Amino acid sequence: MYIVESYTLAVVLTIVTMLCWGSWANTQKLAAKSWRFELFYWDYVIGIVLMALVFALTLGSTGDQGRDFFTDLQQADPANLWKAMLGGIVFNAANILVAAAISIAGMSVAFPVGIGIALVLGVIVNYIATPQGNVVWLFAGVGLVTAAIVADALAYRKMASQTRKIPTKGILLSLAGGVMMALFYRFVASSMATDFVHPEAGFLTPYTATLLFSLGVLLSNLLFNTLLMKRPFEGVPVTFSQYFKGGAKEHLTGIFGGMIWCIGMSLSIIAAGKAGFPVSYGLGQGATLVAALWGVFIWKEFKGSKGTSGLLTAMFLLFVVGIGMIIYAGSH
Repeated sequence: MYIVESYTLAVVLTIVTMLCWGSWANTQKLAAKSWRFELFYWDYVIGIVLMALVFALTLGSTGDQGRDFFTDLQQADPANLWKAMLGGIVFNAANILVAAAISIAGMSVAFPVGIGIALVLGVIVNYIATPQGNVVWLFAGVGLVTAAIVADALAYRKMASQTRKIPTKGILLSLAGGVMMALFYRFVASSMATDFVHPEAGFLTPYTATLLFSLGVLLSNLLFNTLLMKRPFEGVPVTFSQYFKGGAKEHLTGIFGGMIWCIGMSLSIIAAGKAGFPVSYGLGQGATLVAALWGVFIWKEFKGSKGTSGLLTAMFLLFVVGIGMIIYAGSH
């Protein structure tokens, strides 16, 4: 299988993860013009599984180091297969909440609040489990990201007070999704070998873990999203007949969104072999900054609001410096 051998390349891959995780929601925004997010989400999940399978059969099955995908799957301890799938189940519950928040409150709000919280708590959880990187720089960076979240929340509060439309439900969904999102990565990481070149018996290599994770997402979606279709957070219930009436454009948009997210997940897990799980996860969740940029500058979610530009500028600067500190922490 393909293995990352330098910290610099690992950082590059986590930056790609950041871009992927911060950009997939644009496909939801595009589909929302004619397609409910509950329907979009089925295709999104299909895209995750398809891309995980592509990685397993290509990068996971080539090269002379580590174990190839099929060998790894055959020798895996059932407990570790379950842990990887449980990570997918937890992620799916969290992501549905964040996706619902996006549809209610917008990208520039739902992402900084939900995924920002996931970054802070997730780094703490992963560092406690596998303490890698300079703890001072790592948590200083996390502290600045927390400050960026506060700046975004203040900007949103100011905007909401001007429009008199305060979708509290969107904020609450972001908070709940963020807390759950902080936990999924640790389940996947705990199922994996600590040495990718000479992986321990019974544990998974990155490509197998990611595919099992994606299957957990798919299986849990049969329950979670079916319930959500019947009892949506907002709007009237939707049916499976509506899903099958969707055109190729709607379905492909969702699948593409899922593939984008899974590219990020796969690269994050691959990079963790050199960067460590706390740094790899933390940098990937810098997606908050990417999503906020999309929400502010492309979707114009703060257009017309007064007094928010300074807060938004502070948010971006705090995020950038915080992410830089996390990168530095991993190299020392």
